[in-house]
Amino acid sequence: MNREAPLTVVVPVYNEGENIRNWWLQASPHLPSGTRVRLVYDFPEDDTLPEAERLRAEGAPIELVRNAGRGVCAALITGIRSVDAGPVLVSMADLSDDFPIIPSMLDAYRVGADVVVASRYMRGGRQLGGPWLKGQLSRWGGRSLAWLARFPVHDATNSFRLYDAELVRALDLESRGGFEVGFEITMKAWMKGHRLVEIPCTWRDRVAGQSRFNLRRWLPLYAKLWVRTAAHGMKSAWS
Repeated sequence: MNREAPLTVVVPVYNEGENIRNWWLQASPHLPSGTRVRLVYDFPEDDTLPEAERLRAEGAPIELVRNAGRGVCAALITGIRSVDAGPVLVSMADLSDDFPIIPSMLDAYRVGADVVVASRYMRGGRQLGGPWLKGQLSRWGGRSLAWLARFPVHDATNSFRLYDAELVRALDLESRGGFEVGFEITMKAWMKGHRLVEIPCTWRDRVAGQSRFNLRRWLPLYAKLWVRTAAHGMKSAWS
């Protein structure tokens, strides 16, 4: 693991033309020198791309990566696995992520964490806005794993997290649905004995663009991962 390698930020995009400039303006003050930003897109007509090209012309270190599949799950896997080694931060273009904690996330990685989770549900974390039911399921799903399974993070579902690229490249990922792939990576890293660290964050619901999160479609996928995580943790606790 090359813990001193430059940071790569992976941002899956789908018609985020009205958000991507603001994402860069808000995120860039908290990104260290040498950071690369990889926008992963599905199709060349995506309205994010013209604005991304304008940002590139202005000097932003943005790279455009075509999704190897379709949809956010494939985009996340494509983006993370496009990095050979070093830290990879996943962020969404919806401006919900807590950019000021990026240096702390990177510091945790530099001193030995393999996965760093931005946690809404640990002490000091907050979630502002968003659908009530989705928020409650996410909150109590994560907290219950910490209690029942001794899962070392309280937020299983926030996509804003930092991974070691080599770790992710070595995992056999089964996710094909959507954002649950972040939960799968974190679960499998924990099962293999890698070090997980959580840092409190403030999450805000998007104010522009359209969310691609589909609770009805993806809840069963999260539920399967919750069961696997709980079973592993309780088995370990009783063995």
